[in-house]
Amino acid sequence: MNIVLMADSRKYDLLVNFCIAYRQILKKHQLISLFNTSRLIEEATHLPVSTLATDIHANLDQLASRASYNEIDAVIYLRDPELPIYDSPNTLLRACDSNSIPFASNIATAEVLVLAIDRGDLDWRELLK
Repeated sequence: MNIVLMADSRKYDLLVNFCIAYRQILKKHQLISLFNTSRLIEEATHLPVSTLATDIHANLDQLASRASYNEIDAVIYLRDPELPIYDSPNTLLRACDSNSIPFASNIATAEVLVLAIDRGDLDWRELLK
């Protein structure tokens, strides 16, 4: 499965710790992230992560496009509700909703999502490819 791992800047440590905790599950999948985040994850976990450039808005559009073509199976994007842009429209979130791609925006839903992936609950996504 292709799993996008992203976080707002104040959530980087939380995402890295999540990846450490679930390393055994994540290592079975293709991971995608932005440059800075992928570097942090790779250094802490030694997991291979496909890297996108650091321009967040262009990357959200690129990931949304991939989602529209079912090239993404799950998104974990730990968001900071204190940021002023929290409620602004997000092309990636819309693409996930439009294409039935599971999306986790906090640590609790991220854990549920990664455990569901491990159990095979999302294997139906392979039929879409």
